Amino acid sequence: MDLALFDFDGTITYKETMPHFMRLAVRPHRKWLGSVLLMPFLFGYKARIVSGTVVRALICRLGFWRIPTHELEAHGKHFAQHVLPATLRAEAMKRIAWHKQRGDTVVVVSGGLDLYLSHWCQQHDIELLCSALEQRNGHFTGRYLGRQCVRDEKARLVRERYPLSKFSRVFAYGDTPEDHELLALAHEPYYRWQPLSTRVASA
Repeated sequence: MDLALFDFDGTITYKETMPHFMRLAVRPHRKWLGSVLLMPFLFGYKARIVSGTVVRALICRLGFWRIPTHELEAHGKHFAQHVLPATLRAEAMKRIAWHKQRGDTVVVVSGGLDLYLSHWCQQHDIELLCSALEQRNGHFTGRYLGRQCVRDEKARLVRERYPLSKFSRVFAYGDTPEDHELLALAHEPYYRWQPLSTRVASA
């Protein structure tokens, strides 16, 4: 049996979905406040001075601090059911179906949030490793629960959950530099749906 690891935004989807979720789930007055307070960081991100990890943490902190859990969970379920289907790449879904037909273990490994990814993966019978938000007393704190699932954290979580030596081959699919460590795990890595040079995955 083989292991197939898929990034989500930009790999399974044709566009970034996490920013879209933020626009729908963050309350209007907080979006207005965020557009003012976070503008320097957003410009810095576009100029490649500020990392995406920092920007995501700031947006979540401002947007989701003390928001009731049931409110965001409802947004996440709606987003998975009614928004994500229109963003999916046909080639990605065909590739996922191919892996499942082979009996491979298929896993989404994403920096996106479990609020919506958990519902989508459950619908498609796919396993999930992703970022999550901290909850306390029925509200979100705005902080991430642990590290964001990007870069070396993607690889660490995969190794922790799926000992690579148990699989005949490892496939990995990504589309940004935040996926490089994930791709490095694979015998058959694909970057933006193009095969990279063959690598040997280590246990």
